[in-house]
Amino acid sequence: MNSLTPLSSKLTSCQSMSRLRQLQACSIHSNVVKHNYGPATPQTMTGSLAANLMGHQNTTGVAARRMLSTSNKLSVTCQQLIMEEYGEPEKVVKMQSVELPSLKPGEVLIKMIATTINPSDINTIQGMYAVKPDLPCILGNEGVAEVIEVSSEGEKGPLQVGDWVIPVMNAYGTWRSHAIGTHDEFTKLPKGMDAAAAATLSVNPTTAYRMLKDFVKLEKGDLVIQNAGNSGVGRAVIQLCAHYGYKSINVVRDRPAIAELKKELMDMGATMVLTERELRVSRELRAMEKPPLALNCVSGKSATELIRLMRDGGVMVTYGGMARQPVTVPVGSLIFSDVRLVGYWQTRWSLNPANQEAKKEMLSDLCEFFKKGTMVVPPHKMVPHTDYMKALADAMPADGQVGCKQILTFN
Repeated sequence: MNSLTPLSSKLTSCQSMSRLRQLQACSIHSNVVKHNYGPATPQTMTGSLAANLMGHQNTTGVAARRMLSTSNKLSVTCQQLIMEEYGEPEKVVKMQSVELPSLKPGEVLIKMIATTINPSDINTIQGMYAVKPDLPCILGNEGVAEVIEVSSEGEKGPLQVGDWVIPVMNAYGTWRSHAIGTHDEFTKLPKGMDAAAAATLSVNPTTAYRMLKDFVKLEKGDLVIQNAGNSGVGRAVIQLCAHYGYKSINVVRDRPAIAELKKELMDMGATMVLTERELRVSRELRAMEKPPLALNCVSGKSATELIRLMRDGGVMVTYGGMARQPVTVPVGSLIFSDVRLVGYWQTRWSLNPANQEAKKEMLSDLCEFFKKGTMVVPPHKMVPHTDYMKALADAMPADGQVGCKQILTFN
């Protein structure tokens, strides 16, 4: 078996508690969530787990390869971050503890290593995301975990104790210390992945990868223009463009430390970094070939400026609306320049069974890029999950300019 194997193409819904299995297994009674997921005691952790967390790298040892028998299973208590109503994160996100049952045949117990707080998580909590989960729900869209127990009953699956995995399904509910699932609910990662890279793999890098691959047949030297150039997706676009030989024009909001940010993105491989004001007046940009591909995460006026600069027949892919304003299109761009507008949502793409082989190839490519240093993780901070309130606050600063991705860790 390939070291990176999506173990199933059987995908259902896309929110953390909308999977049929979770809805059937989860209920709230006396302020306690009861379902089939939760954390291991120190005795159930593999010998390599502490070393993995300290070094933040997948270096499974002999103890981690030992298969645990369900007959010797110790009591497992899961700490999980849930919400029962929509609202501001500091008011509605709660930590709860639940006891986990013994594994059934074909199941594995995973221990979360690290999980991210993304803008979509904040929007989901606030009730502003386009797709709303059924409540109550376990929060969290992506993360990396270690298999710490495998059922000894039933047909043997491909996962072993010590394997690092990510959920096959987006919005799995990763803000929890442990979970129980079947082998086909997880994708095994190759050895040697950094914990932060593995935790941030499923959303931003994959979105950037697909937008560069799926909408325009780009040639070396082609120009790609994007707003939100310093976002997680934006940074991934810059690095992938540099790897593939494309030029990237990256628009960012002005700020006091703009010179430092421009240098950081240029050192990462950006061709040009402009503020929104500079975009409107740059003669250097207008002397270049027009871009056939634009990537829009902001919408509003920012998207309109991108459209005005595009090549005839170019495509603008919208994958976000940070400005919370509609995309306004100049009529001339539609009629005389034949600019095409499309949307992209990574979750929808991942849910399509027809895309599973392409997903396997994509994850394999991205893992290699991170292992070789072709791609690096955006600025981030590893925060113990018990400090989740501070991490949530730092993930949505008052000025709206997130400088550091918050990654919750489970020690």
